[in-house]
Amino acid sequence: MSLVNLAGLSTLVGEISDRHNLPQTAVQDALSEALLKGYERYRRSQNLDQVAPFPEDYFDNFEVELDLEEEGFRVLSTKLIVEEVENTDHQIALVEVQEVATEAQLGDSVILDVTPEQNDFGRMAAIQTKQVLLQKLRDQQRKLVQEEFQELEGEVLQARVLRFERHSIIMAVTSAFGQPETESELPRREQLPNDNYRANATFKVYLKKVKEGSHRGPQLVVSRAAADLVVYLFANEVPEIEEEIVRIVAVAREANPPTRYVGPRTKIAVDTVERDVDPVGACIGARGSRIQAVVNELRGEKIDVIRWSPDPSTYIANALSPARVDGVILVDAEERQAIVLVPENQLSLAIGKEGQNVRLAARLTGWKIDIKDSQKYEEEQAALAGAAVAEPLEATEPNNIDLEIENKSDTTEPKVIESNTEEE
Repeated sequence: MSLVNLAGLSTLVGEISDRHNLPQTAVQDALSEALLKGYERYRRSQNLDQVAPFPEDYFDNFEVELDLEEEGFRVLSTKLIVEEVENTDHQIALVEVQEVATEAQLGDSVILDVTPEQNDFGRMAAIQTKQVLLQKLRDQQRKLVQEEFQELEGEVLQARVLRFERHSIIMAVTSAFGQPETESELPRREQLPNDNYRANATFKVYLKKVKEGSHRGPQLVVSRAAADLVVYLFANEVPEIEEEIVRIVAVAREANPPTRYVGPRTKIAVDTVERDVDPVGACIGARGSRIQAVVNELRGEKIDVIRWSPDPSTYIANALSPARVDGVILVDAEERQAIVLVPENQLSLAIGKEGQNVRLAARLTGWKIDIKDSQKYEEEQAALAGAAVAEPLEATEPNNIDLEIENKSDTTEPKVIESNTEEE
């Protein structure tokens, strides 16, 4: 069989494998594809004088076979056995095949060596091969990254800051399988305002997405702002969560508040399956040790751990912590609307700076929450009740009143008012 010599082929494969952190089989596949493109370029250049150029899929039946021992490659073509040949690149005559394989039949396929001469595979083909090889190596890297990290999507990884690109930060992450570091992108919206992203600084990040297909830039998108990162950190610090004694029911996080005057904050609702376990206390830990470890990892982010309750009123009141709540009125259960009454001195605390506390409580519970001053609300309700009582009284004034009713004793008047109030 013919062979196009490539001196130092086996050494080249080993060097590329080490440089790009790829297995040698992946490098060989990439090199084979690149050489095939080079052969295609060579053949198309030979066909320039022809009226009709080769179609796009013309070389689909060709392949390149590497020979590391002989340090070279061959070009092979799969051809269909026919009675009469119309295209020598895709067909071969039955009589020709039967000279070496008497059992061959029409419709069978054979693989033939169509390797060009060493000198024919010229400089242009070699340049094309080099260009394609670089692209194929990148494709192989992406394929391996996708295979390795697809299973880790939604997990938390350790990351190291490499460099800055526009508003994004490029970080190196290491998979749980101990493979070499892979570049990932931390977009601006996934960053934390309290983080100091200096070169080589390390952070725990949430693997948000593994991009598919061919594109520029890192394939992995990571996050420091995801609510799932908080869940992971608590699960890591609180053994009761790992043992499923305590469960995290809901998380609401505002990692990037609308203005710089408000810091990041998270509310987390927890519950337990055992009566003698305090889920909030378990998450906070002795002297706040457990929650402090989470706060430190998130660079000082405020975290409220509250007790979940199946009763909406209790749950909403708990969610507004640290504010003290006087009462919760469920206005519309279907629309999930509630009025929360708080003392005047708790009003600003319940609402929070720029509305952050009530906004997070609403996200956590899934209810639309309207905060009101308890005293003012009671006064408003009393005024409305008074107006409702006064209306029927005004409707029974002098001229249209029958003389018999006017002469009734005082003891009957409350009954008339009470009756009118019920109608209202």
